[in-house]
Amino acid sequence: MTQTQPTRPQLYACLRYADAAAAITFVEALGFTERMVVRDTADPTFIHHAQFRWRDNGGIMFGTDREGGVGPRPGTACINIVVDSDAEVDATLARALSAGGRQLDEISEPDHGGRSVAVTDPEGNIFNIDSYPGE
Repeated sequence: MTQTQPTRPQLYACLRYADAAAAITFVEALGFTERMVVRDTADPTFIHHAQFRWRDNGGIMFGTDREGGVGPRPGTACINIVVDSDAEVDATLARALSAGGRQLDEISEPDHGGRSVAVTDPEGNIFNIDSYPGE
């Protein structure tokens, strides 16, 4: 009998934050779960590496922006997260707003299906909250 291995995320979006410690509150409000946070021992607000999982299917990695660092500049990323239902789009949006997010557009129901809305985190990165799972 073959035993199935647990799913390991294979895709991560990468972000940089001026205040990565504050970003943790926002991404947790969206529903991401912490896998690892490596803080600087001299300055715990400086995050060298943070890894947060999106359900069982990927996630994000981020850290405090630093001179010479690679990756997007703070406030320039765009991430699409897929939630389980149309109702969860509304609930996730409410949590994002209470964690300092800003709604960018009205909730819509695109022709291709699902329900969708865009919100920024406190530094301007866009998170599209969508119930359409793609094909």
